[in-house]
Amino acid sequence: MTWTTADIPDQTGRKILITGANSGLGEEAALALGAAGAEVILACRTVSKAEPVAARIGAGASITELDLADLSSVQACAERTGPIDVLINNAGVMAVPEARTAEGYEMQFGTNHLGHFALTGLLLPKISDRVVTMSSSMHQIGKINLEDPNYRERRYSRWPAYGQSKLANLLFGYELAARLRASGSSVKSIVAHPGYAATELQSHTDSIWDRFMGIGNLAAQSAADGALPGLYAATSPQARSGAFYGPTKFGGMRGAPGPAKSNKRSHDELVAAGLWDLSESLTGVHYAFSGAER
Repeated sequence: MTWTTADIPDQTGRKILITGANSGLGEEAALALGAAGAEVILACRTVSKAEPVAARIGAGASITELDLADLSSVQACAERTGPIDVLINNAGVMAVPEARTAEGYEMQFGTNHLGHFALTGLLLPKISDRVVTMSSSMHQIGKINLEDPNYRERRYSRWPAYGQSKLANLLFGYELAARLRASGSSVKSIVAHPGYAATELQSHTDSIWDRFMGIGNLAAQSAADGALPGLYAATSPQARSGAFYGPTKFGGMRGAPGPAKSNKRSHDELVAAGLWDLSESLTGVHYAFSGAER
């Protein structure tokens, strides 16, 4: 399969909100979607950092403030947002030192999963086409601890915590697709991952890992190439709800986007249901589906 930004269908008349669109994969996705004619909403924690990206896109771009580590900010962002066609849950933190969100949740689980879970639930009645959630190949090292997802009782370790958050993204994306399907909704839920792409995430761990990953970035694909699976999931008529897309070469590390495989834990329906219930409890956001639920 060969698919590039030249294959993005005309996006004129479509409105797309992207979280974390001020740099890296989000920036590249925003630029590509803007070039294809979409009206792009850059949802970012620091508005000033998004302004240069919006300027490059032009009149089709707008900026809204969003701090996924603060559920009051998520609520305010959702209230400001009108009808949209696509939500791309892209923002995230990776392998950071132990820290807490405004609500006291572990930063990676709270930002990467809970913030996006809350935002999606609040925006779902306003979404006409699809939700795209970005995960990572690092979901392979993740395990969901439903008893202690926020590392209150166990010792914090940055990489297992990151893996847990990325596995949570997959479980959420799959479960959302199943619940939308069961309710009779035409809205899609699709998950994607960028492979190994050189972005700013690799320099924000505040540890020796920044240096190692900086060296690794020499062999990584560009952020523009890493954005392709998410763009495919967000725009292609062939992208299926409940599917997972990523690079198709070198073990899923780079290459053109296509179907990807996720591990057995990502398909555990009991864990997915438990994570869903826990996420609703922790965020206070309860999804409203019409018709039957899964």
